[in-house]
Amino acid sequence: MKKNSIVRKLIITFSSITGGLLILVGLVLTIWFYKNDYNGTVESLNKQLDVVSEAVGSYLKSQEGSYEEIGRLLEIACLSNNMDGIIVDRLGYVYIVSNSKYDYLKYTNIDISSNKVPTSNKLEYSKKLIKEYSNENLGAFIKPIYSNEKLDGYIIMLQEEKRSVKHTIIIIWVAVILAVIVAAAIVKYFAELLVVKPIEEINNAAKRLAKGDVDERVKVINDNEIGELAQSFNIMAQSIEESDIIRKEFISNVSHELRSPITSIKGFIGGILDGVIPKDKENYYLKIVYDEIDRLARLVNDLLDISAMESGKFNLNISEFDINQTISLCILNLESKIQAKGLNVKAIFHENRCFAIGDRDRILQVVTNLLENAIKYSEDNGQIEVNISTKGEKIYVSIFNSGETISPEDINHIWDRFYKSDKSRTNKISTGLGLPIVRLILTQHNQDVWVNNVEGKGVKFTFTLQRNS
Repeated sequence: MKKNSIVRKLIITFSSITGGLLILVGLVLTIWFYKNDYNGTVESLNKQLDVVSEAVGSYLKSQEGSYEEIGRLLEIACLSNNMDGIIVDRLGYVYIVSNSKYDYLKYTNIDISSNKVPTSNKLEYSKKLIKEYSNENLGAFIKPIYSNEKLDGYIIMLQEEKRSVKHTIIIIWVAVILAVIVAAAIVKYFAELLVVKPIEEINNAAKRLAKGDVDERVKVINDNEIGELAQSFNIMAQSIEESDIIRKEFISNVSHELRSPITSIKGFIGGILDGVIPKDKENYYLKIVYDEIDRLARLVNDLLDISAMESGKFNLNISEFDINQTISLCILNLESKIQAKGLNVKAIFHENRCFAIGDRDRILQVVTNLLENAIKYSEDNGQIEVNISTKGEKIYVSIFNSGETISPEDINHIWDRFYKSDKSRTNKISTGLGLPIVRLILTQHNQDVWVNNVEGKGVKFTFTLQRNS
């Protein structure tokens, strides 16, 4: 696992949080267990020592009972609580012990004043009462003995460390540590299963995609963030594959469009130089060469325009201009082509002057491309109608040509570069870039363009411009 791996950080974070919570639970359980054990011991011991204290008080007060009877009561209390007991007078001298191993303490003085001495008729706990045995961790419960409301001594219950309590605490903390380890192992397993492996699969697929394997895809297994990531990767891969197909088609189309005129130019020039073409035919073939060069120039210029627009380096010279005048100029420029097909061109201006905001030269290019397209696909002696209307802040320019309508298959592709509905690659009139340039120019102006079939009549292209109100 990598040092900066997300899963490693996830395991550390989760384990830290889980470990902290479990340690807190362990501390709470330890404190509760100790407190509960202590309270239970004190409650039980207090009741039994009350009997012993009462017996000692009665003996001191009226000499009722005997040392032996007091000793038996003390032994019962000791056996019930697994402790050893001694009784001292108010000065600290020992006069009764429950276990013979403490006989050496009889009639000796225990310095009780150096410990926490109870001030009322209740138990107090002292960690180390008998200094000589401090290394045995002897703790002691001390209970005062009163006679005639005067302090007459103390009952001291000596307690060795409880092994059962210690054992229980060890079990608690071992369980806490094991729980942390098991939790970390479970997190690691599920993190690798649900996060690491899917991400690694996506990562490996991305590397293969970067090497050119554009048909690479990943399986979308889960409906979660990882599944969404896999789905997004597949969408990206699909887009890259489509772009790669378009790129290959573009290169193929450009290569063909360039090869055709270059082959013609080379053939005709070679024929003239070799003397194959007669002298009286040279001007005719030079005119063909000139047309092919002009076609190449138009193709290169169109490609440069498309490249500039798609790369964001296309600068518009925004100004106010009369769209009516611009359309009239385009019609005049194409008059020879219009007359060659015997077309009837009609321009309908709803206002004498209609001012638009945009790059006049580029809009002139848009109108020219659309008109040339209309001339190309119009039937001989057909009709072209240009209509300029306004609505709100928009100007609507529509160009209709009579003739055949566009098939549903073609209408979805007419904006693609090098697409020609006649499927002819030898068409020397069109480069197949006119309509894509139209759309790109209007997109740069934040305007729209669309096409509609007029059933039984022809085709109409419409685009919008910003009106200068």
